[in-house]
Amino acid sequence: MTEEYLTDDEQLEAVKHLVVEYAPWLVGGLLAGAGVFFGMRYFDSYTNERMLKAAAQFSAMTVAVQANDQTRSRQIAEGLIKDYASSPYADQAQLTLARLDVDAGQLDQAIAPLTQIMTGSKDTELRQIARLRLARVLTAQGKADEAIKTLAEPAPAAFAVRYHEIRGDAYLAKQDVSHAAAEYQAALAAADTGGFDASLLELKIQDLGAVPAPVASAVSADTMKKAKP
Repeated sequence: MTEEYLTDDEQLEAVKHLVVEYAPWLVGGLLAGAGVFFGMRYFDSYTNERMLKAAAQFSAMTVAVQANDQTRSRQIAEGLIKDYASSPYADQAQLTLARLDVDAGQLDQAIAPLTQIMTGSKDTELRQIARLRLARVLTAQGKADEAIKTLAEPAPAAFAVRYHEIRGDAYLAKQDVSHAAAEYQAALAAADTGGFDASLLELKIQDLGAVPAPVASAVSADTMKKAKP
């Protein structure tokens, strides 16, 4: 018998039967939905609270570094790495540890945190910063070839000056003056287009007995020629 032929009383009884049969599923669905909603609210609140705590620890670490309190700086940095490993503050803490190691003359200890950031950070800019600092550390260790290899990949435009300069420092450490001068000249050219202070690069080039390329003058002259009718 189809529903269209049921009497009003029979239809009402059918509805009551459906409610009784499916009520547990309906209630369960509502409870599950509410659980998901409140669970997400709790998770968001918990996540925000953790980020605020991590930010407070990062600020405290920054203050300690500025105060040259190496013990306190290291303690906070290690805590950030341990307790907030998935946060961006952990990368900053790794950089801080590397800096503290370099300042303490413990170059070997600085390799691990810099390598970890260079290969594992989600922040592209921090990966480049770690790569540059690692190359400096390797050069200071007398490992110029490894430093040059570290910077072998094409330099991003924003880091071109530092890439060329540090490669130049590595070549100079090998007493390869010609390659060092070429890298410094390339850095000078990139500095001109990127708005960097080129005075130190010019001094490095002059110390090698070379003449800094007048990039800015050449560019200006060329522009003036093109502007003439």
